[in-house]
Amino acid sequence: MIKLAVILPAAGTGSRMRTETPKPYLRLKGATILEHTIRNFLRVEGLVQIVIATSNQWMSQAQSIASSFKSDTITVDVVEGGSERQFSIHHALQSLDDHVNMVAVHDAVRPFITTSLVELCCTEARDHGGAIVAVPAKDTIKRVDAKGFIQETPKRSTIWQAQTPQIFQRPLLERAYKKAIAEDYFGTDDASLVERIGGKVKVIAGDRRNLKITFPIDLRVAEMILEEGSFDVPQ
Repeated sequence: MIKLAVILPAAGTGSRMRTETPKPYLRLKGATILEHTIRNFLRVEGLVQIVIATSNQWMSQAQSIASSFKSDTITVDVVEGGSERQFSIHHALQSLDDHVNMVAVHDAVRPFITTSLVELCCTEARDHGGAIVAVPAKDTIKRVDAKGFIQETPKRSTIWQAQTPQIFQRPLLERAYKKAIAEDYFGTDDASLVERIGGKVKVIAGDRRNLKITFPIDLRVAEMILEEGSFDVPQ
């Protein structure tokens, strides 16, 4: 039986959003982005724990949000994040409940993930070791050298843009992080750490609405998605 924990790294700054408030704590139609994100995981079958990894300055805010979502079946915990996303996730892994057997890592600022995608990704990860949500590349990708000259044009049909959640069997993800930390290796996402130790990771076709809110224009797009009525606004 799947016992899923979701890790939400939320220790970043608001520099690219040009605000002093970290992106997860920005307001979006009456609630923080983090609250929207958590709410969309609550209906996932097998969910038993959510862990928010945030900066020391925002611990009290995160704990207040966490307390509003706790229930008899789901625990919501807060841990202090690290100086890098990878350190934050490593800290969160160490706080997982003993009975958790699957772990999802999801950007706290992707508030439009759907229950069906999470559950499909979780099933594939259970069967294969790991699975991530991704979308096919829309644009032609160029590989360039240090001087800016094109070296290669990969076939677009083989290029996918990784999103989150990225879900793994717990022992596999813990082993990948242990090796990366020990060797001072920094990957660009969780899947890259698992790939590095020989783990198999399945790609699941995602949804382009599952955007990562990074820049001011993204916040406006997020407001438009909510105005369409595709996602509920927390009360």
